[in-house]
Amino acid sequence: MKANRFVPVLTWVLACLALVSCGGGSSGSSDPAPSEGPDEPCEQSFDGTFAAVQEIIFARRGCTQDVCHGSARSGGLDLRPGAAYDNLFNVPATEASLMRVFPGDRTRSYLWRKLAASTDPSVEISGAPMPSGLPPLTADELELVRLWIYAGAPREGTVAGTEKLADACLPPLEPLVIEPLPPPPPGEGVQLVMPEWELPAASEHEICFASYYDLSDQVPAEFRDPSGQYLRFSRHELRQDPQSHHLILYLGGIGPEQLSDPSFGQWLCRGGEHAGSPCEPTELGACGAGLCASDPKPTFACIGYGPPGSGGFLPHAIGGAQQAQARIELYPGVFDQIPMRGVLYWNSHAFNLTTKDAVMHGRLNYDFAVDRRFPAVSIFDASMIFSANAAPYTTQTICNEHQLPLGARLYELTSHTHRRGKHFTVELPDGSLVYENFVYNDPTYQRFDPPLAFDSTDPAQRRLRFCSLYNNGVKEDGSPDPDAVTRASRVPQSTTAAPIALGQCSPVACVSGKIGAACAGSDDGAACDSTQGAGDGSCDACAITGGESTENEMFILIGQYFIDETVGKRPDDDDPVDLIPFR
Repeated sequence: MKANRFVPVLTWVLACLALVSCGGGSSGSSDPAPSEGPDEPCEQSFDGTFAAVQEIIFARRGCTQDVCHGSARSGGLDLRPGAAYDNLFNVPATEASLMRVFPGDRTRSYLWRKLAASTDPSVEISGAPMPSGLPPLTADELELVRLWIYAGAPREGTVAGTEKLADACLPPLEPLVIEPLPPPPPGEGVQLVMPEWELPAASEHEICFASYYDLSDQVPAEFRDPSGQYLRFSRHELRQDPQSHHLILYLGGIGPEQLSDPSFGQWLCRGGEHAGSPCEPTELGACGAGLCASDPKPTFACIGYGPPGSGGFLPHAIGGAQQAQARIELYPGVFDQIPMRGVLYWNSHAFNLTTKDAVMHGRLNYDFAVDRRFPAVSIFDASMIFSANAAPYTTQTICNEHQLPLGARLYELTSHTHRRGKHFTVELPDGSLVYENFVYNDPTYQRFDPPLAFDSTDPAQRRLRFCSLYNNGVKEDGSPDPDAVTRASRVPQSTTAAPIALGQCSPVACVSGKIGAACAGSDDGAACDSTQGAGDGSCDACAITGGESTENEMFILIGQYFIDETVGKRPDDDDPVDLIPFR
């Protein structure tokens, strides 16, 4: 393989996440605020979200009966109070190569898959779906389990949004800390740890800060590139606290001699026994259990961070996710690579919806690639990224096409929209549906094994058609929903200060009084009054606008493939034809 033909597969994931971010330091959240519980007095209350899962899902659905997961411990699983959590959390399932509950990831949680398979027959699982012999979980009940797992499956505490799903009163929100991601075994991979940073109560921040790393003594020679400067990997995994909107890891593009540049501010130990002490970033281990990092600074995707010219307009990303737990697993034989040492820029965006200060944590693993036959190639089609523009209280479907090269072997698809993107689909040239997603902030990762082959010399037979339905405030019965429509007052003010000002909207419809009536700007509340002079009208609803906050919208197709270079190659050719060059 020619050295200049390598494509970092993670670039598409993290370029996407860079665009998703909101400007740092805003006071409003870019994600929905936690839903309020039922009006007082409560008909039921629980000590936390897991206590609600224990009663609503396990006890009321018969799972704790003696003949099931009670004294009989069917499948070796005891779901009775006091035993259930320790029998679920990070415990291997007996019927599948999955954990019963894998913190942060429903798809690798056997419990969720067992329950989901009964509610949604398209979910595949070994053995019979649960609950056995009883009606399946409702959509709200399954969502309660999903949100609990997504937040790291905490034993105690309240997960935002679960009050309404449980129809119960739960304790006030407090910051959640996810179980740390274990590092790969020595000789099998490496781990990068984000220096801790403080997230004040009731605030949202997107920041950038730097650290230095050197993994060269952890990488055996057989997992390095021919130059010896890069490690090659087949899997990348991230786990971070659920307060995070995203975490992106960039290469700083500078040498260690530039770390004294004044733009970094003061280098201090973050966390550990020397927290707050000055440190030299290249002296690894000087902070003990903590890590040396520069001053966190407000940012948008780390653009312009560091010494002039160090990162360019969009720095080079090598890892990250917008989920508490995310794993990118390349197809067998496919590999990617990162430098073994260098300067890292950490771009962390999080919001604290609680009344207590939080400390943010994140860890990234890279598993070494044993089988290294095909360089990874990515899809990141953002050619119509900001096309959604549905008027208030209407829906809209947007479609686009993506051309694949000759010989492409597509093995994964996923999608990216924001909260008003309700149904994302991908079709092959023959019209067959190969991808579908309904949850914008926990999108489906569709794997294809064997990969889908695109070998036709007709370009039209190598095109993916992808579409997304956007709902700008329409209820199921067709009536206007002022709580779900795009509202100028809810777009984070930080967007006005971002390097790329996006997402600003001018209200054109009413959200109270005469809901849905036309109006002309936020000062035109009188046009919305239910009767003249009533003073109960508000002009706040906008058309969908493209932008980086989740109050705005995006439309992106994401995927991974490799190229079979024998396709389209004549016997006397030295190089394949009609292939896009690796960069």
